[in-house]
Amino acid sequence: MHRVRTPAPVRRLKVAAAVALTGLALGGCASAVDVPPAADAANPACAPMMVALPDAIGDAGLRKTNSQATAAWGDPSKVILRCGVNVPGPTTDRCVSVNDVDWVIKEGNPVWTLTTFGREPATEILMDPDKISSATVLADLSAAAAKIKASRNCVGQEDLRDLPTSK
Repeated sequence: MHRVRTPAPVRRLKVAAAVALTGLALGGCASAVDVPPAADAANPACAPMMVALPDAIGDAGLRKTNSQATAAWGDPSKVILRCGVNVPGPTTDRCVSVNDVDWVIKEGNPVWTLTTFGREPATEILMDPDKISSATVLADLSAAAAKIKASRNCVGQEDLRDLPTSK
């Protein structure tokens, strides 16, 4: 029996189509959340924190993201996390301590930005307080954020009163 040989470009196209369809079948309908990576996302210090992230924050389940050192919870996303953001310097923004992790809070409308203070690399959380409680987010993420060692802490007005003065 004589067999007709398919030209190489057509074979390659068929293989590429089969691979793409297999990828779609395996991936199902769940798509990765598009989260831009932070500038220092490849910092190895992010790794211990990333593997310690919770499977859920409140009722929002962990989802896949498309960038290194990022995470998202909820569908649609209620919480976005990026490790490797710029370390905040001295600030007059509100700073809270939750389970020995200091967080600088910038209240936006509608998105709040919560950034670890005194840890390098820093971790940033974006969340909408109308969709999920900031107390829940910080309580659920502080244990993972604590995997990055603190080198300093927030200082409040009451702490400034105790500083020595020069004469």
